[in-house]
Amino acid sequence: MATEEQDSGAQQAGTENATQSSDRELTMSRAMVEAIATEMRESDEVFVMGEDVADYGGIFDSTEGLLDEFGRDRVMDVPISETAFIGAAVGAAQAGMRPIAELMFVDFFGVAMDQIYNQMAKNTYMSGGAVNVPMVLMSAVGGTYNDAAQHSQTLYGTFAHLPGMKVVVPSTAYDAKGLMHSAIRDDDPVVYLFHKRLMGLGWMPSPSGPKTAVPEAPYEIPFGEADVKREGDDATVVTLGLHVHRALDAAETLADDGIESEVIDLRTLVPFDTETVVDSVRKTGRLVVVDEDYRSFGLTGEVVARVADEALSDLDAVERVAIPDVPVPYARPLEQEVNPDADDIAAAVRRTQE
Repeated sequence: MATEEQDSGAQQAGTENATQSSDRELTMSRAMVEAIATEMRESDEVFVMGEDVADYGGIFDSTEGLLDEFGRDRVMDVPISETAFIGAAVGAAQAGMRPIAELMFVDFFGVAMDQIYNQMAKNTYMSGGAVNVPMVLMSAVGGTYNDAAQHSQTLYGTFAHLPGMKVVVPSTAYDAKGLMHSAIRDDDPVVYLFHKRLMGLGWMPSPSGPKTAVPEAPYEIPFGEADVKREGDDATVVTLGLHVHRALDAAETLADDGIESEVIDLRTLVPFDTETVVDSVRKTGRLVVVDEDYRSFGLTGEVVARVADEALSDLDAVERVAIPDVPVPYARPLEQEVNPDADDIAAAVRRTQE
């Protein structure tokens, strides 16, 4: 399995995101906070609420520094009741505000699923368009740091499966800022999922790739536009979040053996950029889908199905690399065993070449 040292060697080759005019580099957490602060300065309708988002600054630094500038009326710690505060955010959004509600761990979605899926996601449709729900549901996803089965899932596919919500998963600081601006300004509910390992925390080392050049001026990244992080002709690797960096590590290893992998970062699941993925597969003929979510009924199967719908005759080989259908283990060796690493991705790409 991959070490964090291997992860830290991930390169952002082939992406325009790391070559912006700004010389300033930010961690993903700082880029997110910068976007939120800008939107809060521009509109009094934007506010933040969640557990430990004020004094603590978010346990993954997702709101660090906002309390000092905006005060407790706009950066609100809430009781430990996801049902209550996510429901309150839905009501505030329908009343004309633009709340950012942080669900501390995505694993906790179950206690507030009625508010998320039956209200946040559906109320615009159920009202015949009479109300909008312009809110961001922000949450931490992912494992690799031994926090066990109830704090280590990604669950991207769960939210993407349920209509009415846009689903965003950044992998770099540049993308994190641009996607956050887009999320806050959107008139529909957006689920914004950030991977803990990519935030740049001192106590949880990140790969080097997420820290990128980030312009100071606000900018938006449109939803539904995947990013080709690395170009190649021999295989298409489709992934998101932490595994973008592991896929780039794998691509560098494969290149030493003359296998050039194209690495696609989806960035958003809803809307989904089918065109970029299909165009790549038509070029390479081989598809590897990598996901930190569970294998069954999830992202890997959906990507393969979309490619089969559009370009089955161009597809010579398919591999899926994902977490097996087991709870994420607490023990470090077991967690490393189930979570795909760069070696697993490289092996899958090699199998498509046989």
